Amino acid sequence: MRRSSSTLTRLLGAVAGLALAVAGAVAVAAPAQAATLTQVTGFGSNPGNLAMYAYRPDGLPANAPAVVLLHGCTQNASGYFANSGWQKYADQWKFALIVAQQPSGNNANSCFNFFEAGDTTRGQGEALSIKQMVDHAKTNYGVNGSRVYVSGLSAGGAMSAVMLATYPDVFAAGSIIAGIPYRCATSMVNAFSCMSPGADKTPAAWGDLVRGAYSGYTGPRPRVAIWHGTSDYTVAPLNATESRDQWTNVRGVSQTPTSTSSLPGNTSLEVYGNDDVRLYRISGMGHGTPVDPGSAAEQCGTAGAYFLDTICSTYRDALFFGLNGGGTNPTPTPTATPTPTPTATPTTPPTCVTASNYAHVAAGRAYQSGGYAYANGSNQRMGLYNTFYTSALKQTAPNHWVVGC
Repeated sequence: MRRSSSTLTRLLGAVAGLALAVAGAVAVAAPAQAATLTQVTGFGSNPGNLAMYAYRPDGLPANAPAVVLLHGCTQNASGYFANSGWQKYADQWKFALIVAQQPSGNNANSCFNFFEAGDTTRGQGEALSIKQMVDHAKTNYGVNGSRVYVSGLSAGGAMSAVMLATYPDVFAAGSIIAGIPYRCATSMVNAFSCMSPGADKTPAAWGDLVRGAYSGYTGPRPRVAIWHGTSDYTVAPLNATESRDQWTNVRGVSQTPTSTSSLPGNTSLEVYGNDDVRLYRISGMGHGTPVDPGSAAEQCGTAGAYFLDTICSTYRDALFFGLNGGGTNPTPTPTATPTPTPTATPTTPPTCVTASNYAHVAAGRAYQSGGYAYANGSNQRMGLYNTFYTSALKQTAPNHWVVGC
């Protein structure tokens, strides 16, 4: 039996209405939107006129750690957040991210003003604005005040050094990527000469600049990781060595590494003291944040301008900061020499061992696969499996070892 055109039209309309109703029901039942990077206003007096962004992963527990991120010149908060890989580990290990942004009104190239005394002094300018962001996170997000860290690239790396120097009572550790030592530059003119060719001072002279940033402070000083490409023609690699000299002096440890190891991406790692300072040198890398796109545990980030495909620095820094829940970091102690390790009983396994990769595997601290050695538990790649590659491994839990001591 043929239906009239008007009847058919009514039927089609009813079907369409039903489809819309079902779609609406599905939309209502959909889960809430996942966490996103969100701008925060009213976080303090903000004398440096910076913008604050925050990322709180779903399920962030009370008393969680937080990492402050500081972008490089010509970059912004959202771009650094998206490409650096920090979101992956914030989601995985549940810590907050605070991303500061420099508006072009403060600096034509959106660089943090690491060379201006008014922005690099405790209680003033951009340094105080960043500290106020941390205060806001403590008050409003329940962030653990003893587990706050900072990391930055280039001008942001230099500003990371500023924060570690001016607020050692706020930051437990930090990461300086392609940056310069604190107070190398005190004007725009010598900022360029500090960047390249760099400045050479004694460790004590560099250390005095940091100690002078908070006169009279006698508390613990932050631990520091330093990253630099050996082919960086924007910020000369000399700055990595000078930063090493500055922070080893501040931490009261020797400028001679206690261990060295080879990592992926043509990266060498030098560890100073009892993991007080780390220096990563990436052979052949230019100016940028080291990333390693991929889905493996130690891979992260997106390659692009100033995000260079070598090694995931974010993963290494997250472990250095102790954000993976694999144990707590040593308490910073401003001693003149490294604190001796107490003698263990014969049944207590060593907490830190430096040996060839072959010896690590033979002793059961690591395993080999495809010609490479990997640390038990963390599965971090240590380099080639042979007697010539030496690595330092730290035990953070039973049969769980991480690279670096």
